Formats: sequence, C-alpha cells, structure tokens
Amino acid sequence: MRAIYNQQLLMKPIIFLLLISLTSCFRSRDAQMKLVEGSASQHKVEVNEVIQSTKYTYLKVSEDQIQKWLAVAKQEVKVGETYYFDKALQMNNFYSKELDKTFDVIYFINEINSKIEPGTIIARPEAHSGKIQSSQKEIKIVKTEGELTIADLFKNRLKYAGTKVRIKGLVGKVNKAVMGKNWIHLQDGTNFSGNFDLTITSQDMANTDEIATFEGLISLNKNFGSGYFYELIMEDAIKIDTK
Repeated sequence: MRAIYNQQLLMKPIIFLLLISLTSCFRSRDAQMKLVEGSASQHKVEVNEVIQSTKYTYLKVSEDQIQKWLAVAKQEVKVGETYYFDKALQMNNFYSKELDKTFDVIYFINEINSKIEPGTIIARPEAHSGKIQSSQKEIKIVKTEGELTIADLFKNRLKYAGTKVRIKGLVGKVNKAVMGKNWIHLQDGTNFSGNFDLTITSQDMANTDEIATFEGLISLNKNFGSGYFYELIMEDAIKIDTK
C-alpha cells in the first residue's frame, strides 16, 4: 500500500467510532449490532438504489450478485456506479424513524470511494478461508507434555475435531472484541501443507509477539457468516498460565 493509503487506514477507526455514536440517535426495534471485521482488502459493490435522508445516504447495492443495504454519512452517490468499502457495522431489524422503514439487515460503513488503490485485493465472500495473509515466522517453540504442534493439529484434524487441545506459540496478530470475542493468531514454527497459522477465539487476551499457551475446542469447517469461513479453528479458548 502507498503511504497516503496507509494514513487513510489509520484514520478509519476514529471515523468508525463516530459513525457508531451517530447510529445511537436512531430508534430501532430489537436492533442487534455486529462488527463485520475486515482486513486491508475491500468490498466491491454496484449501486442499484439511493435514498437520501438528513444525515445518511442509504444504498441498495449488489456484491457478487447478492443484494444488501448500506448506510454511509450523507454524500452524492450515483446509481449504476461501482464503489468500494472495507469495515462495516451490521445491524439487524434497524428502524429509521425519518424514513419510517425497517431494514432486516443493513451495514453502516465509515466511507465509500469510487477508486481503489492499484494492487489492492478485492474481498469476496467465498475468499475468506480463515488464514491470514502473512509469512511463516522462523521460530522454535519448546513444547511441554500434552501440547500439540500446529502441524500435528492440521495433519490430524479429524482426530482432534470436537476435542479440547493445548497449543503454545507466538502471537502474531490480535483483533480485539469482534463479535464479542478476541481473535488471536498463533504460530509455533511448524507447518503442514501450508497451514502454519492457527486462529483462536477467546475472552482472554494476549499481546502481539508474546509466547502464549491456549486450550480450547477444535472446530472444523466453521462458518461465522459474512463470508468468514474457517477450515479449522480453536474456539472459546482459555489462556493457560505456564509460569
């Protein structure tokens, strides 16, 4: 990514928090919110319909032949044009008092743009595989009795499916409080058929570059919706204090 684009990404969390606060001004009927966490990749949509309100522009769009509603701070958007966005706040049963309309599902986004940085990967629902796009770290983790390697876990996934296992590794990435969970990526220097990164969901927290041990339930072919599909994931893990 170019430097200017990186600066824009740094501003997005601030803008996104402002957007969330604005949504609280609207009345909803049993509204439920969920953060749809993305990466630097973007979604590509075509605008089919535009509804303008005092503060928001509501957009009916198509993405991969699937129609959905988006809402963004009021701006000029043209029907038939292609736009891009990344993070979104999903709201179910959202009621707009001004429009007197209930949206079964709508995605509030911090911004859209009609241009995309050359070389940026376009996110597709079927493209999420539960693997982060990173290189394998050259590390060596000393295991204790009862701790699996990531290679062994992926190699014998059917054996460990539905069971609790313990893994020690280096924390490479952490996404906090997404869908009510912390999402932690762990590596231990082992690799099976290109699988070297284990995704973990937990209420506990770990820091990037920390050596941590987690114990949790292994699930296969887990679909969290919004295009996020994991062939293998450790869920509801507990961080083990090995000191």
